[in-house]
Amino acid sequence: MKRVLTIAGSDSGGGAGVQTDIRTFSLLGCHGSSAITAITAQNSLGVEAIYPVEPQGVAAQIKAVLSDIGADAAKTGMLFSVDIIEAVANALDEYPVEKLVVDPVMVAKGGAPLLKEDARAALKAMILPKAYLLTPNIPEAEALSGVKIGDDASALAAAKAILALGPNAVLIKGGHADGELVTDILVTSEGEERLYVTPRVDTKNTHGTGCTLSAAIAAYLAKGLALAEAVRAAHSFLARAIANSYDLGEGHGPTNPYAAALGGSDRALLERLHKGWELLEEINPWGLIPEVQSNLAEAHEGAESFSDVAAFPGRITKAGERVRHTEGPRFGGSRHMAKILLASQRHASPYRAVMNIRYGADVLAACETLGLTIDSFSRDDEPQEVKEAEGSTLEWGTGSVLARGGEAPRVIFDEGDRGKEPMIRVFGVDAVEVVTIVGDIWNKLRENLK
Repeated sequence: MKRVLTIAGSDSGGGAGVQTDIRTFSLLGCHGSSAITAITAQNSLGVEAIYPVEPQGVAAQIKAVLSDIGADAAKTGMLFSVDIIEAVANALDEYPVEKLVVDPVMVAKGGAPLLKEDARAALKAMILPKAYLLTPNIPEAEALSGVKIGDDASALAAAKAILALGPNAVLIKGGHADGELVTDILVTSEGEERLYVTPRVDTKNTHGTGCTLSAAIAAYLAKGLALAEAVRAAHSFLARAIANSYDLGEGHGPTNPYAAALGGSDRALLERLHKGWELLEEINPWGLIPEVQSNLAEAHEGAESFSDVAAFPGRITKAGERVRHTEGPRFGGSRHMAKILLASQRHASPYRAVMNIRYGADVLAACETLGLTIDSFSRDDEPQEVKEAEGSTLEWGTGSVLARGGEAPRVIFDEGDRGKEPMIRVFGVDAVEVVTIVGDIWNKLRENLK
């Protein structure tokens, strides 16, 4: 059981803060511990009062947890004052946590200040240099960098300015920007730059979005995902949590990490496959469709049978230079794809969706350029009993790769065999994420051809 510590404020309404952090950790299969920095009296309408915990009490909580239980990752949220920031920094000096996600919470959803004005300098000086990842929203990024953000270019400039303050990486969240798409921008001290884009969900129920995202990133980091992959997985997790948010009280309702973690209902899963297809049709990666055609599939969390996995009967094809499908997605729509995902579930992979695409050195090179983790299996190593069992190769191949341990790869390929076309399989936390990755691969291929 991986361990994640949250150092943050308590939300009496349960929509954000420590309550949401612990809920997210647990739903993603991690043990959550906490150090509460402040008690807030709040509900869906806003924060009514703040009662900060004595700094020595905050430090005592952190030391008690880290000296005994430990943490594979940690996150900070509301830190409120200079004294509390200093206490947290000193405690983390004594008990360092490498994978520290810092959510520089400054203002509540309703507008109440959660970080005193005089504490911003302390946050910059004492906490930011300890951050493995900093996750500011646009107003927070502007306050930390002094850069006015109006587009991706200015957001990138702000992220680079914040990097100079000492964090290992910065993720600027784009939820406060206008437009139908939400773009988060990741920049690391190694020079890596990534965009994470998702359709905006039209809802007022966004209380706790920042907490949900940073907690999910911390949980995925604790489970061994590389930074860019943890951010991608958490980005998709938050999108599902917002899409399944609910009304609570008279103001802003909360995100729904439960629905995000479990993948929602049958209907929600099929809707994600429909959205995946719509995105696939827009991207139109016709040059990635193999001779045996493609399919896109997603499985429920804990899937155990073909009926727990949905895909497109008749597969995804190409006609000329357009992708096509003959039927909409349904459960039990592809036994081949189901076997891949069932093997993935048995080996505790965080990925529940997959799409097969054309094999080629150019495609693998694009995957490498994008920083996707890649592994492979050889059909020459396939046991005879597996060869003789119709449709078992993909299940065996996926399982053999995942059985090696370590980080589950985003891409698994094989070079084929007599009568068997070589193939690449792209994995993700849901169907929409898989199609997004396939779109990135397609765009990279087209860039290389220019």
